[in-house]
Amino acid sequence: MFDIGLTGGIGSGKSTVAGLFRERGAWVIDFDRLAHEAQKPGTPVWRNIVDTFGTCVLDTKGRIDRAKLGSLVFSDSFSLQRLNEIVHPVLFDEWEKRRNEIARKDPGAVVVSDVPLLVEGKLQHLFDITILVWASPERQIERIMKRNNLTRREAQARLDAQMKIDDKKGLVDYVIDNDGDIERTKSQFDNLWRIVMTLKEAKEPSSPP
Repeated sequence: MFDIGLTGGIGSGKSTVAGLFRERGAWVIDFDRLAHEAQKPGTPVWRNIVDTFGTCVLDTKGRIDRAKLGSLVFSDSFSLQRLNEIVHPVLFDEWEKRRNEIARKDPGAVVVSDVPLLVEGKLQHLFDITILVWASPERQIERIMKRNNLTRREAQARLDAQMKIDDKKGLVDYVIDNDGDIERTKSQFDNLWRIVMTLKEAKEPSSPP
């Protein structure tokens, strides 16, 4: 199995690149999706979040309202740290389970783990290679505003709560520049996929003569 750690910043376009990996047959473990599942009403994570931040972060159906929660934690570093302490241990337990399931089903799989805080958490050692999906801060803000229907100030606050994306470049193995059009991104991805296949082949044990 060949493990890839995929990361970026909010609005950098990790989902786009993850989709390209899926098209090539890779398995993708999306930490944002794991977080959604972990925060379903009634789960231990849900109860811990409500106990910590109050019922004000719930919608009318009792679900975690990510917009409300985000407005709290992205303006307060202590609250963001507390949320990460609640959610991250559960995410990594689930990630390990998913990864083991894939290993049983497909021992030769390429597994891409989409981990937003990969660099911040110093998790590079968990993967064979790490990839940063890069976009300029201005492009990130544009995408955040459009995707989340936020004001520029709100989008900037979410960006400011994260490590600067340029500071991550030297801490990963490869960078995909996703600041331009999709065709440019695909061209870079094609080149990187060839590298992945070469590295995967080199990692796999040789067949006995």
